[in-house]
Amino acid sequence: MTTSHRPPDGASAQRSLVGVDVGGTKIAAGLVSADGTLLTSLVRPTPAAEGPAAVLDAIAAAVLDLPGHQQAEGLGIGTGGVIDRDSGVVLSANDLLPGWAGTRLSEELTARLGLPVAADNDANVFALAEQTYGAGVGCRSALYVSVGTGIGGGLVIGGRLLRGAHSTAGEFGHIAVPEATGLSCNCGRTGHLEAVASGPAMTARFRELTGSDNGDGLRHVAALAETDPGPAGTDGAAARRVLAGGAGALGRALAGLVNTVDPERVVIGGGVASIGAAYWEPLTDAFTAELLPCPSGLRPVPAALGPRAAVVGAAALVLEGRGGTTAP
Repeated sequence: MTTSHRPPDGASAQRSLVGVDVGGTKIAAGLVSADGTLLTSLVRPTPAAEGPAAVLDAIAAAVLDLPGHQQAEGLGIGTGGVIDRDSGVVLSANDLLPGWAGTRLSEELTARLGLPVAADNDANVFALAEQTYGAGVGCRSALYVSVGTGIGGGLVIGGRLLRGAHSTAGEFGHIAVPEATGLSCNCGRTGHLEAVASGPAMTARFRELTGSDNGDGLRHVAALAETDPGPAGTDGAAARRVLAGGAGALGRALAGLVNTVDPERVVIGGGVASIGAAYWEPLTDAFTAELLPCPSGLRPVPAALGPRAAVVGAAALVLEGRGGTTAP
């Protein structure tokens, strides 16, 4: 599927970049202008089961099929796992992309496409997108959190996105929280925030409380929380309990980070962040209750870019490599 947003001609095309988001099921590629406008885009399936070489070939094929790619000055790629930003190598990854760890993304894609390539973790890419073009524009410090199947994000200090000594900065989902004591996390350990506050974790908890096995996802849970005012023991009450538990754990963890690093802004995105007031209200209440007096007026705000962030942020990796996280 190809979607055209604006013809890639004129001055904008001369400074265009390619952004690619690689997940376990799909590859999304887009041509992005230097001001963050998504010019054209397409989506292809990820041949994950065929191994890393097949995925790299599919990425290259998607870029070559992207209208206007000939004008691109560089390629940025965001993907799951721990990525060494400097070398473009996947240091570790989960089973959604078998064999992905050890893949030399920048080197392999430059060989296939003849473009300079920058690569990073998809949560860092989300943070960079919002910092450069979205809810964090103009901030010298900000905390970005993406809540979906997992929980990740990025921390900007002094206008720069931090990666850390081992490329794992921003793995907020792996903060130990008391609400998750004894619960298994996707990383293989127990007691982490992701085990209670991610989308799948909250959905599983709702099914555990209600005995529901109809496959309805978190949006159904959120709808019940807002429309079913029933007392304890009803599905509506269970939905409110689940959302308050997950959102509250996240809010308290984020407040602890704010008390530690004192950012100007906290931005929350991802699929879970868009499910409505039944999620945002307990999150904000828990967050506010834990803040120190000086940052007590700070409140989390929703991300601005929505699904565009993955591709637009990947393209912004190329600009970041030229100095700074803000657009020229």
